[in-house]
Amino acid sequence: MIERPMRMTLSDVAREAGVSLATVDRVINRRPGVSSRSVYAVEQSLEKLGYRPDPIAAKLARRSVQRFCFVLPAGNNTFMRLLADQVEAARSWLENQRAFADVIWTDVFDPAALAKTLDGIDDSYEGVAVVALDHPMVRQAIDDLEARDIEVVTLVSDVPGSKRAHFVGIDNSAAGRTAATLLGRFAGGCRGPVAILAGSLSLRDHAERIYGFQQVLAADYPQLSALAVREGRDEGERARAVVEALLAEHPDLVGIYNAGAGNRGIAEALETAGRARDVIFVGHELTAHSRRFLMRGTMDAVINQDPGHEARSAARVLMALGLKQAIVPDQERIRIDIFVRDNLP
Repeated sequence: MIERPMRMTLSDVAREAGVSLATVDRVINRRPGVSSRSVYAVEQSLEKLGYRPDPIAAKLARRSVQRFCFVLPAGNNTFMRLLADQVEAARSWLENQRAFADVIWTDVFDPAALAKTLDGIDDSYEGVAVVALDHPMVRQAIDDLEARDIEVVTLVSDVPGSKRAHFVGIDNSAAGRTAATLLGRFAGGCRGPVAILAGSLSLRDHAERIYGFQQVLAADYPQLSALAVREGRDEGERARAVVEALLAEHPDLVGIYNAGAGNRGIAEALETAGRARDVIFVGHELTAHSRRFLMRGTMDAVINQDPGHEARSAARVLMALGLKQAIVPDQERIRIDIFVRDNLP
């Protein structure tokens, strides 16, 4: 029995069918100028040899490459900087796949600025991964990109009402429910108010987390009352000022849930007020700052998503969409991690 190579080539098919390589190419690409006898011979050889086209090689043969871009938030958000570092690593991986990616920084908290950035993406790109604000202007900009055959992948924060092709991120409602369960259990039998902070309620991930948090708190921990949500735009100084005001207004504050960034400002406000040990503090994303506050006992738990997995997943999804290949759901599912002081990696 003759051993065959792992992947059959078009040259193997041409040899088996007894035709030229050009004839095989015409048959595969459904171009005219081939006799019915040659078409039959090529198709039989394709089936016999089990030939499967290599889409990347086909793209190279057409002297084309894929171009993508990542639209990321400008500013000093530590998690987003970690994500940007991982996007840079994913760009190197894409280059090995004969694809290239650029990074565009913009203010994702400003719907007009974000929509303008998306509108300015030219047709040389085949796909865009964007940390998005759920706003009508942004939804329209995403739909316009899709209408121009530019695939859109939302990253970390979703815009489900748009025509985006895929979302890469955690189940944020489940993350919020998890945070409420942790805070409620840490509180024991304590009664009193719980503060909730968000970067912006227009960020879908923050809104979904808060919805899940409020659901569980109301259903399972009725002794804890959720205060009105305060917004800090994911900025440490703003978050600090918000918490200072909350501590002054509610001396009986039991806990704080931060659905976005700004953990450093919250922790500093608690420590300065001498409340770090008696106010339960649950937040998101394991960064150098949140790790330090977990070790000190200022933070009690961190709900985490892996920025490396998200960046790699976005790159894989963009490649799959560009090549018209299936996306593997299990591979692209982003898990929710829970960290306390005792299980820090």
